[in-house]
Amino acid sequence: MKIFFSEYNTDYQTYTFSYAVYCIKEQQRELPDIYARGFLPYTGDLTINKDVFYMARSLRVDLADFTSTSENRRVDRKIQPLAIRMSVQPKTSFDMQDRVFREFCTAYAEERFAGGSMDANRLAYVQQHDTLTHIFTFQSDEKVYGYVFAVLEGDMLHYWFSFYDTEFMRSHSLGKWMMWKVIDWAQQQQLAHVYIGTCYREKSLYKVRDHKGAAFFDGSKWNSDVELLKQLCKSDDQPRKKDLFKMGGSLE
Repeated sequence: MKIFFSEYNTDYQTYTFSYAVYCIKEQQRELPDIYARGFLPYTGDLTINKDVFYMARSLRVDLADFTSTSENRRVDRKIQPLAIRMSVQPKTSFDMQDRVFREFCTAYAEERFAGGSMDANRLAYVQQHDTLTHIFTFQSDEKVYGYVFAVLEGDMLHYWFSFYDTEFMRSHSLGKWMMWKVIDWAQQQQLAHVYIGTCYREKSLYKVRDHKGAAFFDGSKWNSDVELLKQLCKSDDQPRKKDLFKMGGSLE
């Protein structure tokens, strides 16, 4: 892997000189180490022909500490009458060009992603990345309820993009159930960690409430201090005049 820094904002008044941190994957077997260092895959620029990752306040579940919560079990009971089956396939054996599948994903993105940012072009871009390895399908005998794009390598899984029937989002908490179901599957496969994306702003805190064993990447290590994470998320929408260290943060 190659790590590089890209210069960002400068504030001479507080002597703050910002750099965004990126990583280029060179080999597929590097993925567990890349994720463990706090990186997530970047797909915001369709002209980039390499697998680039960005460092962020990401969240993962330590499966050694994961157990299903009462909320997980409550949602599972609501889902049971739908008789949804979960299956997982390597990307190489899944028909990524199926029209119904592609329309399902882009329709969900149009409704739920900010700015409808998963059009047909970006969907194709994500699909061709070697980083994407598996597709989880959620369906009954009558219909498809959702898909999850996943990264599975070594002892880790990344729950990357999810797409589901929004008709069942509020009535059955379908999205929450799908995430829990994949995490539970990963534990049964004796994996070590499941990465579940970034954790910014209060709206992301459901990932921590719903999943025991959660920890966030704080810029140098994986941190299980949930109260600190809550404080950070609650302050994300407030402009900061200084970085956290200059505001009295720890030197450790």
